[in-house]
Amino acid sequence: MNGSIYESAAVKKLEALFDDGSFTLIDEYYCVAAAAAYGTVGGAPCYAFSQNEAENGGAMNIAHLNQIKKLYNLAVKTGIPIVGIYASDGIQLTDGFGAIGAYGEVIQSAASVSGVVPQIALIDGPCLGSAAVMAELADIVIAVKNADFYITPPSGITAEDSAAAGCVDIVADNFEGAVNNVRKLLTLLPQNNLSPAPVFDFAEPSNSCYNDIAAIADEGSVIELKKVYAPNVTVALAAVAGSTVGFISFGGNAVSPADAYKAEGLIKLCDAYQLPVITIADADGYERDNEAQMLIAATKLTSAYAAATCPKISLITNKSIGGAYITLAGRSANADLVLAWENAVVSPMSVDSAVAFLYSERLAKGESREALTEEYIREGFGSSKNAAREGMIDILISPEQT
Repeated sequence: MNGSIYESAAVKKLEALFDDGSFTLIDEYYCVAAAAAYGTVGGAPCYAFSQNEAENGGAMNIAHLNQIKKLYNLAVKTGIPIVGIYASDGIQLTDGFGAIGAYGEVIQSAASVSGVVPQIALIDGPCLGSAAVMAELADIVIAVKNADFYITPPSGITAEDSAAAGCVDIVADNFEGAVNNVRKLLTLLPQNNLSPAPVFDFAEPSNSCYNDIAAIADEGSVIELKKVYAPNVTVALAAVAGSTVGFISFGGNAVSPADAYKAEGLIKLCDAYQLPVITIADADGYERDNEAQMLIAATKLTSAYAAATCPKISLITNKSIGGAYITLAGRSANADLVLAWENAVVSPMSVDSAVAFLYSERLAKGESREALTEEYIREGFGSSKNAAREGMIDILISPEQT
């Protein structure tokens, strides 16, 4: 190959991604502002393209865009994942509407691949306008923390701002850290929507906390996504007994609209690639503020759970209250298996409201509200034991058995 091609920053980024820097360039004579290639990452086949901000701001002309479109066409035909490394100010304006049309065709190609082969976007520079839309179509978005990622330039929005808004899954300190995350994710994800999940040698979980993801997943396998967005819920990909699963762990508070959107995204990702979902359903109902938005978000989350055909296991730890129980752990939400701690609270409404409704006469006679509340949640209608007797829970376990 032409030695000058190797000097392109776009090609050097591909060298960092592929195993031992070994790959085959596609349309190598266009590899200055952008490069496309095929190789292996972690031993698995992968397509990737890279943009070079140092060359004319990484501006994409028609030839570059057709090169990337070809890569998408190859990926969907062969069932192989695709990684996009973004660092471009946008299209080359001298190519006019031809470049705009070509960009639209690339976005259409990215959309058509969605849910067919895994797509990972790595943002290592500017990613603006239509490029931001294209990157956001990926299954997982990783950004270097000082990258620019926004749809309407000019803007002061950073990748960290985008992560706080839920648009970026992982923020890395530098390009090397971002590449390491890409490589780890590609080992966890299947090659396509018809391939089985990868199987690994596994290490025993750390058992750091009974209801923590780390207590269930193989040690060192957890990759948390959207960490700074909606922190009441944790979503992650990990391995359990050597097989890839998705985790959704609610933190005990009322489920907010942002929590619901975050969980919905992981369910859809896992459903597309038939990865099992484990839900730790510790949730105190739905938030009461902003009722309209909460209704929309709750409907989307409930629909995602009910429609997903991947295996779904729910674990009720401390409590599962009201509509959140129906969505996250209820039979009507299509859970395949429901486990619960023996001392968990499972109630169709808030505990205070349930006690006031069910024990109104006893309260009126002067019985202690605290004692009645304890009766309700330990042995009465709000206990996990009662839910199990009613056939709503399959297995009761102690926290130590989690």
